Amino acid sequence: MTAVHVVVPDGIDDPTRPSGGNAYDRRVCRGLADAGWSVHEHAVPGDWPAPGSGALGRLADVVTRLPDGAVVLLDGIVASVAPEVLVREADRLRLVVLVHLPWGERVADGDAVRSRECATLAAAAAVVATSLWSRRWLLEHYALDPARVRVAVPGVDGADLAPGTPSGGELLCVAAVTPDKGHDVLLAALAQITDLRWRCACVGSLTRDPGLVERLLGRARDLGIADRVTFGGPRVGAELQASYAAADVLVLATRAESYGMVVSEALARGLPVVAAAVGGLPEALGRLPDGSLPGELVPPEDPGAMAAALRRWLEDAALRRSWRLSAQWRRETLPDWAETSDRVSQALWAAR
Repeated sequence: MTAVHVVVPDGIDDPTRPSGGNAYDRRVCRGLADAGWSVHEHAVPGDWPAPGSGALGRLADVVTRLPDGAVVLLDGIVASVAPEVLVREADRLRLVVLVHLPWGERVADGDAVRSRECATLAAAAAVVATSLWSRRWLLEHYALDPARVRVAVPGVDGADLAPGTPSGGELLCVAAVTPDKGHDVLLAALAQITDLRWRCACVGSLTRDPGLVERLLGRARDLGIADRVTFGGPRVGAELQASYAAADVLVLATRAESYGMVVSEALARGLPVVAAAVGGLPEALGRLPDGSLPGELVPPEDPGAMAAALRRWLEDAALRRSWRLSAQWRRETLPDWAETSDRVSQALWAAR
């Protein structure tokens, strides 16, 4: 049995802070174990991806104790911001960095962040991106060997089809309430279709930016839609499944997304998607053989475009039937977690 040491941020199983990255890490750890790897997990406390010296010291304690030649899979939220710890270990360890979202793509002070992220990734034996879009971005902005940058898109579990409602008015947004996720854009869009019947359930963590949550609640009141938009906090397991089952369409106004696991989760239930065309979201949504979409992609930061797409959905029964059929077709083409874990395993073997 071959060992792999997996370095993740502390709290990846915290139900109050669910995220696509955390879910990906957990499922891949299980998949690698099922595939015969001996998985040794190391959870590193710290405010990742903005660690202080204490967090970097704890990471150094972990990696310096690993045996020479060890295969180490590191979550990019930790690795990409810690070149001073990892680069010096790259000759001794076989480092593989799992990049959920390139940090250099999402921050304002991009040059400084990119320099640090590039240093880590260039020193790694292999890099695993979670979408083709992320791989393209990394290769365009960093001097990486293309042969060492692989892709393992997120898998999805099979699920029953959501029954849907005749009117299509049950809207669902699954995203932590942070500036990146664009809830302000979503509220502005919903305020433009108040003449139609709909409700929108926003599911996701409310603790990452409490000030933003308060501003959004106030904005919903000012727009006169507070009674139609709920911010119910994070849901996992059966509660999250129930949210999907009760929905008609997923809406996502995000500003940055490497893939969009919630898109796959919605499609797995036959739910169409209205989302911003950013990052890897078009890849997650996919296309039918005739080029049509199981939903609609709209320009980011454009409440008017999102409102128009939702208006078409709510007013046109034939469109709703078409999108639902397309989503059901796309449902059959989604990868499962065994495929994802196999691709990560291949990267580990190559690095080894």
